[in-house]
Order: sequence, then C-alpha cells, then structure tokens
Amino acid sequence: MNWNKLINVAKDVLENGLLDQPDEVTSAHATAKAVPSSPVPAATGDLRTDALNYHQYPVPGKLSIELSKPAETARDLTLAYSPGVAEPVKAIAETPSDAYKYTMKGNLVAVISNGTAILGLGNLGALASKPVMEGKALLFKRFAGVDAIDIEVDCTDTEELIRTIANIAPSFGGINLEDIASPQCFEVENRLKAMLDIPVFHDDQHGTAIVIAAGLTNALIVANKRLEDAKIVLVGAGAAGTASLNLLLDLGANKANILVVDKVGVLHTGMTDLPPHMAQFAADTQARTLADALVGADVFIGLSAPNLLAPEMLLSMAAMPVVFAMANPDPEIRPEVAKQVRNDVIIATGRSDYPNQVNNVLCFPYLFRGALDARSKEINTAMKLAAVDAIASLTHEVVPSDVLTANNLTSLSFGAEYILPKANDQRLRERVSQAVYQAAVDSGVARC
Repeated sequence: MNWNKLINVAKDVLENGLLDQPDEVTSAHATAKAVPSSPVPAATGDLRTDALNYHQYPVPGKLSIELSKPAETARDLTLAYSPGVAEPVKAIAETPSDAYKYTMKGNLVAVISNGTAILGLGNLGALASKPVMEGKALLFKRFAGVDAIDIEVDCTDTEELIRTIANIAPSFGGINLEDIASPQCFEVENRLKAMLDIPVFHDDQHGTAIVIAAGLTNALIVANKRLEDAKIVLVGAGAAGTASLNLLLDLGANKANILVVDKVGVLHTGMTDLPPHMAQFAADTQARTLADALVGADVFIGLSAPNLLAPEMLLSMAAMPVVFAMANPDPEIRPEVAKQVRNDVIIATGRSDYPNQVNNVLCFPYLFRGALDARSKEINTAMKLAAVDAIASLTHEVVPSDVLTANNLTSLSFGAEYILPKANDQRLRERVSQAVYQAAVDSGVARC
C-alpha cells in the first residue's frame, strides 16, 4: 500500500473537499451518480408491453431521491452530518415544530397502502401495490411540487396497520392513504385522524368525492337544476360512494332525495344487517332495483361495474339527466351509447378519452399543497368544500391556449362537454391550493 499517497489524498480531502470531480458534480446542487440505465425500447402500441417498458426503462420504477443541499466539501459533510447535524437535532428536541424549519417534513407526504383494493384489481398484496403508490408520488411531485414517498405495508390486521402508520407519522407533513379495502379504510382513516396532528386523507374516498361534487355542481347549472332538489341515485356503496354522498350532503343535497344501490339492491330501512357506512343511507322506499330507483331521477352516480346502466334505465330518468359513469376502464354506460338514447344527457366518466373526466389529480396534489403550506393539523370539511368550489369555478373562465393545445382542441367553454377542468390546466395549482390554504386558516387548523 502506498501510504504517502493515501496520506496526501486524505490531506487534500480535509483541506479542499472531494477531489478530481467534474465541474457539474462539484456544483452546489450536485446530482448523484445515476443508476445504470438501459436504452428505452421504442413504443409498440401494445398497452401492456409499453406500460411494462415504461416502468422498467431507463431505470426501474418512477421515483428517485435528489439532494437539496451541497455535499461535496469536507465542510459540507460536517454540516450535513456529524457533528453539525447535532444542532438541528437539539433544536427539534426543544421545539418539535422546528422540524418544519430544519427538515423536509413540511413538504413530505407518505403514500401508504396495504394492497387490499388495488385500482379495480382487488386484493393483490402490498408489494403489487407499489407501482400504483409510486405513480401517486409521481403525480404529487409533477403537479404540486410535493415530495412523496410510497410505503407498502404488508399487513391486513386493522390494529397493526393503524399502529404501523401512527409510529412512522412523525416523519411526514401528511399521510395519503390509498387502495385500502372498504370497510377497513373507514376505521383506519378515522382513528388515525383522531391520533395524529397532521393531515390524514384517504384519496379513494375524499379525492373522488371532491371531483364528483365539483363536476355535479357544474352539471346541475347546465341542467338548470338545484342540488337540494335533485333526485340522486348512487350505485356502489363503497369508500368513494359513501364519501361522495356525505360531501354532497355537506353541499346541500337532500338526504330524502338519495337512493343507494349495491349488490343487495336498493338500500332500504327494511334491511337490518347493513354495515354502518351503508345503513346511514338506507331509505324508506319501495324501490328495490336500480331500474326502480332511476325512474324520474336527475342524477346517476356510478362507482360500480361496466354496462350496468341499461339504455331503458336512462330513458326513464328526468329531463337533462346527469350521468357520472365512473367504472374503469369500461363505464356503466359509454357516452356514445348514452347520447344515442338521450341527446340531452350530461355525462362524465373516469376515462381520459372522453370529455368530463373525473380524475382525482384535479384535487389531491393541490389539496395537500394547500394543507402543507398551512401546516394544517387536518384536512377538514371546510377545506374539501373550498377545493370543490375552486375546481368547479375554473371551468367558467376562458381556457388558456396552452390547455387547448395540450388537449388537441381549438376551443372549449363551459357547458355539457366541459364541467370539469382538464388535468393539465396549470391554473389548478394556484387556485385550489390557495383556496384550501385559506380554508385551513379560516377554520382554525393552520399552524403557519
């Protein structure tokens, strides 16, 4: 071993920092050496092949970690780690809120799942949910600049799941629960909200509810109807369906005008063994089937299964019916079929290849952006209602040219084909985030 050379290298590191690095690496915002990459295969046109290639190349997965501080010189490393790091440690121990000042907590969200309800694929386990959770984190960063990390918890026991999430919560400014099956998701979210002093938000429930509420607000304006008068039929009394109805009630819907249909048929007061999230919507009605429920209905909200809304059912609805057919990838009724049956129908789906896509990305990145900026203790009803109003209001304004170009459109204005903003409308970040932030302040849950 050449001891003289080793001593000289050590001396240079101590005096000058790391040696012999190219300029771009020794810059203040150095980029870590990338994982070895592979060429990206050309698109094939086959969805499965292209999706797998997208996730595998040029490096596996959709996320990476970047440095926000220089870490090149001996002084940098002294400040970043021992002994310098002891100073923020002591500050946070004395004043816990200083974690927002000295760490990334204030811009960090945990995207957590146990894989028991992955998209429409069902219970495929925690590990299989990872691509979805990485995708959610990608959307947080892309649309709202929120740093998010996916956490897959291999656990189906409710108590253990709650305990695990609660134990890691101090690291984060907020928690986004995802793809946790109903009814477990209700207990997990409600108990964590009571235990923690940071926002806990099950996007499958409330993100969907917020976007549905925004779209329905506008659809009823087009139809010249009022929410408090509208007869609403919802199919699919799971997490999203229950949350959607509760939010619509907060907006002024009349519970007496709501019928809910699930696998057992119309939920009615004669049913004595319904779980709590269904029992709250059991109606005093003689209707027993979806066809019965839809006669004269103003609104159909589907969170269920493909092709469930038959043409004759749509024909039985009231004038200018509003249809939210959100089963994916195949809706309860396809827009082209619905419009053949009723030329006055106002229809939204969960798909991007039709107008009026009900897409949670219109909501959750900006909801958390506003909550994090306010250092909010929670995401409450006032904040959700503020998001509804901000999303709905945007469609009443002139659509920017960049949004038209991105969606291959020459014009777009408020009406039956435009009741929800486009997902790539950059105005959403400012409008929704600011509305949520202000609602947090006004409702007394902000700590900014």
